[in-house]
Amino acid sequence: MKRSAAFIIVFILLAGLAGGLAYFQFSVKPQMIKGFIAGAPRPVPAIAAAEAKTETWQARIAAIGTFRAVQGIDVSPQVGGVVRSINFDSGQDAQKGQLLVQIDDSVEQADLKSNLATLRNAELALDRQRQLVTGGSTATANVDTALALRDSAAAAADRTRALIAQKALAAPFAGRLGLRKIDAGQYVQPGTSIVTLQQLDPIDVDFPVPEQEIARVTVGQPIEIVVDAFGNKTFSGKVTSIDARVSIESRTIIVRAQVGNPKRDLRPGMFANVSVLVGEGRQVVTLPRTAVSYSLYGDTVYVVKPAPQQPGAAQAASAPADQALIVERRVVKTGDSRGDRVAIADGVQSGERIVTEGQLKLQPNARVRIDDNAGLKAPQELPRQ
Repeated sequence: MKRSAAFIIVFILLAGLAGGLAYFQFSVKPQMIKGFIAGAPRPVPAIAAAEAKTETWQARIAAIGTFRAVQGIDVSPQVGGVVRSINFDSGQDAQKGQLLVQIDDSVEQADLKSNLATLRNAELALDRQRQLVTGGSTATANVDTALALRDSAAAAADRTRALIAQKALAAPFAGRLGLRKIDAGQYVQPGTSIVTLQQLDPIDVDFPVPEQEIARVTVGQPIEIVVDAFGNKTFSGKVTSIDARVSIESRTIIVRAQVGNPKRDLRPGMFANVSVLVGEGRQVVTLPRTAVSYSLYGDTVYVVKPAPQQPGAAQAASAPADQALIVERRVVKTGDSRGDRVAIADGVQSGERIVTEGQLKLQPNARVRIDDNAGLKAPQELPRQ
């Protein structure tokens, strides 16, 4: 009986101990861990920041244009025939008057000899009639007839010379030839395109301007052009002419400018990002584009500011400087953009530090620390837009 009572007492003690351990493990311990986590200081996120700068920007009108040759043609024959010789290579520079293609003119050459012989005979006959009429041996009408025959023979010779000239295709101006489209011995019809000829220096660029901006564009204004094929290289030119009418469909007017192209880098048909420089330079506050968060409710930035001093915090002076910074969220009004920077019309002052990367992990008045290595490095070549 005593053994049974002892066994029961031991069992009760073990059960109580097990229950206490279970209660501690599943109730007390989670609460303690939760309290430790809640009481632990939050990690300070690292951000990249940059100062707002004051820059001088000139007002611009941006447009998308297309290059065209000052002079550009498809070299084509006026008359048909068999190609006897080709005197150029594809992509070659041609001088004004240079013979490009010779179409067989053997028949015309023979006709010319016949016409010249007829002309000489008509001239001799005219001279005889003039001598006879002077001596009174013939009528004046015979002289007139001989004169008409002489003129007719001369016209026939001139016509044959014109046909021969039309079969010798020469460059009407200096420029660069395109790809050859014919072969020697091929028969070509009148109007068949043989090769393109383009004057590349200087070169024109046509671009549309909204009708609201017409008053700001005048002949002689400077322009700057960036072409995708040459990265960040800028080409300069001037407005040379403005179209006489506004397009009814797009409500834009076509403006033509001319650009120097001594290296022949620019080609007709190429795409061009055009900026017309208008007005005087003005001072604007600018930020990196990555600093602005765009949304339907407004554009915002995070401004880095010193954290307010807490009462009784005597150790603040000895704390690390990056632990004493907070961010303030501000709504800004953006303006034009140039490259990787954007103008801020309102909301930011020059010299203020603005978060450029790391905004997604921030909240208003959150503590931050600035890390120069937190920002992503820009690629050497930006993607095309």
